[in-house]
This record gives sequence, C-alpha cells and structure tokens, in this order.
Amino acid sequence: MNPATARQIRPATRRPRAGAARAALIAVAAMVIALVSPGHASAVDPAVLGGGSGIVLGARAACTLTTIGYDNAGRLVGLTAGHCTMPGAPVQAEQAPWAGPVGTVVLVDRVDDYAVIEFDRELVVPLRSVGGTVIDDVGGPPAPGTIVCKNGRTSGHGCGVVWDQNEWWFRNQVCSQPGDSGGPVTVGDRLVGMNVGHVGVTVFDMTVFDQACQNPNVALHDPAVATQIGKVLDDIDRAGGPGAGFEPF
Repeated sequence: MNPATARQIRPATRRPRAGAARAALIAVAAMVIALVSPGHASAVDPAVLGGGSGIVLGARAACTLTTIGYDNAGRLVGLTAGHCTMPGAPVQAEQAPWAGPVGTVVLVDRVDDYAVIEFDRELVVPLRSVGGTVIDDVGGPPAPGTIVCKNGRTSGHGCGVVWDQNEWWFRNQVCSQPGDSGGPVTVGDRLVGMNVGHVGVTVFDMTVFDQACQNPNVALHDPAVATQIGKVLDDIDRAGGPGAGFEPF
C-alpha cells in the first residue's frame, strides 16, 4: 500500500478509539518514511560506476575503480589495486551509499598489485566516461615521453609525461594521493595502466627527491607508478576465473 491508496480508504462507520486511531496514523507514517528513505532508493536506484569512480572496499578502504566491463562469461567485473583490499570484501560505490554493497572482491594478487571485483548487474550501471576519463578500449604500454592522464577519487583528473618503464610498470608525472590507487591511466580513450601510488626518485639506491603530491595543480612532486594494464589482463586470463577475457564496457 502507498499513501495514495491509503487516502482512498473510507472512514469506519464507528469512530475508532483514540489508541486505535493513533496506531493507524503511526502505520501510515511508517509507510511514507519507507517510500522516501534512502533504504527504499536502493531497490530502484542502482549505483553508477566507471573507470575513475570512488569505491569503498570492506569496512572503510577508499580506492578508485580502474575500469568496468564484461568478462567472457558475461559477468560484470571491474579492476582496482590489490593493496586496497582482500578476497571476499564487499564493495560499495562511494557516491551511492544508499545502494549498499554492489559487488564482491573475487581475486587479489598482492605481488602484481591488482584485484578483480564482480558486480551485481542489477545494482550497477556501468559508465564509459567519468570526470574527464573515457575508456573505449585497452592500449599498449606508453613509451617514455608519452603524455598519459590519470583519474583518481582523491585528486581527480590530471596528466603528465611518462619517464620510464619496465616489463610490468611505468613511471609518470601525474599526481597520486591516498585513495587514487587503482585509478585508470589513459592515452586518449585507451586504458594503458592502473595507478598504484607515488615513489621517490632514487639515484644509485639513494633517495634524492621524495615529495608526495599535495596539490594536483602543482607539478613538483614524486612521479607515480602505474601497472601496465595489458600485463594485468594477461595474468587474469591465465587464471581463467572471473575477469578472464575482460573487455571494457
């Protein structure tokens, strides 16, 4: 029953006692509150998520979703940094707390620092574009001198030059703050990396510069490290479980 239906009920021919009338009013008020409360919204308003969205993993760890899409079994899955979470942790959309848990962490690789999240398709609407980042496909590793862009739930969208790379990762001059871990690193509309944090500059094993980013608009800070997304996806494919055959939405 909703309030509109309640208004159509005819009054009883006998006047109810005060206690009964009070109970009826309380019941109607409870129905109205249920209809407008955030708890009711979770049944009709799914969370909207894409690469660059803030997510909460477990009780309180806030990180950034790298990307969202479908694997070869038709599951709606996403990626984030492995150091943000643990297997079995519930996942919530930071900007849609009324939706409650909308996914579960199903795989964590702490060595190569990535995690796979399986989302409930009835509770999540996937997005291709979030806050300046558009992900249409996956690209190869960016060469030194390439300008890449990162999107994180803390520092937002920003771009910088790639300094160097190795088999699994590359360093780039984008701002990385706590909570940005997992954020997508892109070249145009191609996802090329997953942000995992900043690192001080060392020469002959000696740290010569160690300044975390304090302001995204000031470029004088440590470089950030990003995992090459192709290596992550290859690793997931070899495992053959959730996330295998991933394609961005």
